[in-house]
Amino acid sequence: MGRLLNIITPLHKQTARDYLARMSDGKVDCMKVARRFDRDFWDGDRRYGYGGYRYDGRWSQPAAELIKTYNLGQNAKILDVGCGKGFLLYELKKLLPECTVVGFDLSPYAVENSKQEIKPHLMVGNAREPYPYGDKSFDLVISITTLHNLRVYELKSALKEIERVGRNKYIAVESYNCEQQLFNLQCWALTCESFYKTEEWVWIYNEFGYTGDYEFIYFD
Repeated sequence: MGRLLNIITPLHKQTARDYLARMSDGKVDCMKVARRFDRDFWDGDRRYGYGGYRYDGRWSQPAAELIKTYNLGQNAKILDVGCGKGFLLYELKKLLPECTVVGFDLSPYAVENSKQEIKPHLMVGNAREPYPYGDKSFDLVISITTLHNLRVYELKSALKEIERVGRNKYIAVESYNCEQQLFNLQCWALTCESFYKTEEWVWIYNEFGYTGDYEFIYFD
């Protein structure tokens, strides 16, 4: 398997979270709303998800880190599995104007409400279904905070497809290493299906034949 990286953790740590407040705020009903991945999840009240997912430039540093880590050039082809509104692809395209970027997301709302500059490169699609690309079509396939929303048998399909279409791969998921992190994750997560400890994720990656790089997001 690949390397354990530290690309989006600094960005993740910039957000303050009140775990107990989320757990006590009608969380079951909020989960039902969030899992529609519509306007409420992206741009509705914070209790349903992002609370307004508008771009503020925060993905510029992770984009630069990815370009450096994978030595990406102007001819690079990059796929984002679970791209949301495409903000990371937007930054990659700004830094590498001639590169090819493609992203798909389960949410029609996210794709429709992406930045105009990146919208032509996005489409609606499901991470667990076969990808319409040939073997090793992309220099880099990324999937950030998406795969933990799948069940284990869906993870198998997604990981095999990411492995198949990418020369290099990088994925980041929510995880935990101790009871406190697990509690915080369970309080905060609205859409997560796979609550796995770090070593369990590593086992899953190996079991399903994933050879790329990875990162874990913790809720401390």
